Amino acid sequence: MVLIVKLPTVHYVPVTRALALAAILAVTGLPAQSAQAAALTSEQVPGQVASQVTSQVTKPAARPVANPFPKKAGKLAGTSCPETPISSGGIPRTRQYLETVVKCLDKSWSAYFARAGRSFAKPVVRYFEEPASTVCGIRWPEHAAAFYCTERGTLVFPLTGGWIEGRTDLYPFKVAAHEYGHHLQSVTGIRRSYEARARTGRADRAELKRRYELQADCLSGVFMGSVWGSLARTEADWAALLDATRASGDEDGDRSHGKGANRVHWLTRGYRSGSPAACDTWSAPPAKVS
Repeated sequence: MVLIVKLPTVHYVPVTRALALAAILAVTGLPAQSAQAAALTSEQVPGQVASQVTSQVTKPAARPVANPFPKKAGKLAGTSCPETPISSGGIPRTRQYLETVVKCLDKSWSAYFARAGRSFAKPVVRYFEEPASTVCGIRWPEHAAAFYCTERGTLVFPLTGGWIEGRTDLYPFKVAAHEYGHHLQSVTGIRRSYEARARTGRADRAELKRRYELQADCLSGVFMGSVWGSLARTEADWAALLDATRASGDEDGDRSHGKGANRVHWLTRGYRSGSPAACDTWSAPPAKVS
């Protein structure tokens, strides 16, 4: 029996990307605001209070890369990826849970890139029982959940915190797939092109960041759709995940990941299409990446 956890749609601080406001523009390669800021992208936990940082977007961002996921490669092949328990007998098993998800991600995306005739390198993965003093060459981000160190191709998963401890919904599964999506953006050249575009002017930097993050949401949906049949989950579980995703959106304040409705839109688009080619957030109208 799966306990469905429905989270309210509320304002939040993006807990894993709230490294400090000075680092927000530095993540994923944007110009650094301090010498200590390093390139990393992160996922948020729903239910926090938003920081009041606003951005004005005056024009839509141009597509930074051309067809990074070729249609000829088709859909992500369906594979089996049964979830392992996050806890067993009262003992946390978060690392085992995440190791299973990452193994499935490696297998699925390696096969996809092979079929597309492109090289692929799996990410490095690091797990921490508690936040360390430093990670990826910088001080550990305050209040961080899972994140991806872009320059080192490393997925970082804290094994504690509200994003994963004691959860019975699919949010940890989705977060792992989202951060893996940032690795896919790195190996396809999307990140490099995005960073170059973001350096050219401040006007559309916030919108570019949202396009980048929403594409990772979509890619996580593609993966989840490809393994859904093996998850022993129901439509109610999917609805609960959409609730959690909606609650993690940017409704005001820091506008770096997109509104909850748009996060749900791109996650669902990826899930239903099954094709990475459907995740072209870069040519989407501004309203779909607000």
